[in-house]
Amino acid sequence: MDKEAVKKTVEFKMQNYGFCCQHRAFTDEPIVAYGASEIIETCMEAKLLDCAVVVCEGAGTVITSNPSLVQGIGAHLTGIIKTSPIKRIIQHIQTSQGTILDSRTAKINQARGFEKAAEMGFKKIAVTVAGFQAEHITKIRRLEKTLGIEATLFSICNTCTAQKNLKHVANADIVTASASSIIREQIGPKALMQLGVTIPVFALTERGKKTMLAYLLKFDQKLVAFRAHLPYIVKQRGPALKE
Repeated sequence: MDKEAVKKTVEFKMQNYGFCCQHRAFTDEPIVAYGASEIIETCMEAKLLDCAVVVCEGAGTVITSNPSLVQGIGAHLTGIIKTSPIKRIIQHIQTSQGTILDSRTAKINQARGFEKAAEMGFKKIAVTVAGFQAEHITKIRRLEKTLGIEATLFSICNTCTAQKNLKHVANADIVTASASSIIREQIGPKALMQLGVTIPVFALTERGKKTMLAYLLKFDQKLVAFRAHLPYIVKQRGPALKE
């Protein structure tokens, strides 16, 4: 992965999905088998989760009780470090049962988004946290105890997650390995359950495991389940890993 590859990926998303554009698409069709937005959408529809705190380019941190919006935002999105307000994206979110943490600046602050969701009266809240902001996972765990609210935490977009952040990632319920070797090697062995091989998704807690199993109940493709030492890795399957 280099600068030119990233540029081409962003240009493709702009041309085909309106990424970072006024005409941004919000398609709620499932895109990947074990994506965070797919899992959250399904569990919200099953009433296992009240709402989700996610990130959208052009809007920043978003709180929503609309499962379709969760998938519409996350379907083609990867880790956003920083963004700025885009009027039509904000308007679409606000008219689709979405609350934007700060529509003036489109700031990204998942811990504050969790607090806002709690203030809005939600009790079972899913939160996605990208690897480079992993410290927010630990912050939300503290808030969860203080507020008496249930947080289901998804650690996502972990390709460039640093060693120093693994202590925070380990506090999540569900962790996407992305193309990270250290996530596979150091977080994978802590997992109670794994979905997928190419891009493993690990459940680290009983809550994460129950969330995954609830998703699989609605999954419409054939599956095989067996006991294994985790992580379950098959050589030559998966992306080139970042060390």
